[in-house]
Amino acid sequence: MTPADLPRYHDLMLPTLRAVAELGGSGSGREITARVVEALGLSDDALAVTYGEREKPVVVDRAEWARSYCKLAGALESPKRGLFLLTALGREVLALPAAEGEARVRELDYLVRARRRAAGVANDDDANTGQGEAPNEVEDEPVAPAVTSWKEQLLGRLHRLSPEGFEELVLFVLRAYGLELRRVGGAGDQGIDGIGTAPLSPVLSATVAVQAKRWEPTRTVAREVVALFQRDAAAAGAERAVLVTLARYSEPAKRAATTTTPTVDLIDGDRLCQLMHEKEIGVRSLPTVDDAWFDRFDT
Repeated sequence: MTPADLPRYHDLMLPTLRAVAELGGSGSGREITARVVEALGLSDDALAVTYGEREKPVVVDRAEWARSYCKLAGALESPKRGLFLLTALGREVLALPAAEGEARVRELDYLVRARRRAAGVANDDDANTGQGEAPNEVEDEPVAPAVTSWKEQLLGRLHRLSPEGFEELVLFVLRAYGLELRRVGGAGDQGIDGIGTAPLSPVLSATVAVQAKRWEPTRTVAREVVALFQRDAAAAGAERAVLVTLARYSEPAKRAATTTTPTVDLIDGDRLCQLMHEKEIGVRSLPTVDDAWFDRFDT
């Protein structure tokens, strides 16, 4: 078997979009590539094909090209390096019948190649042979918040998300902190929304269950909610759990999270805002000048 017998990068663009959707609307590059390769159902011989002396399998190389071209076409975005989100265009493509979706992807691929060719950038010939470098994955600019009350603005925007959209946002934020997750819930789901692994150290990890509830920021989460989630997480084999909501947790809920296994890390609206601010997810920190700091140099 040779590289010519394997799917081209443009054949993998639609499977790439499907993979991101299946992951919950976002995913790391490694997660997306693994899902695409799995969906191809290729033999071990096919997966072992490489380009001459290069060690990277051809299929993996072309899956990475497909992901890059999906981003260049606007069907994916990458607010943080190595993490990808499905855009409105990507969802639009996936909503089309299969044949129309394929045609739309071919059109997007053509437009991207035309732009790159006009700019004198290596294009599809390199992508098909795997001898060139993949397109640069330039980070998109996050959205700047209002100067005042940015947390209130962010909480309000998060609450306007649909329940399913909030779940996808939470999975994306947790992935930005190193968790590897797969989507298992959906809108209206009362159980686990995501499950996967969380790094505990460079050599240790734990199975983690995630639940996201887009509740009013003024609401208080009762102990029973945490206890029910703990039972669901335990039944799924989770060693740790993360419960994310815009609401606040009652003191009994906080005690239940740490006195029963699996232990639940509680993330309320304020903490979620801090996590998003730290990774600049939908929030951008504007530089400010500390005028007093320069006093030490005044003579």
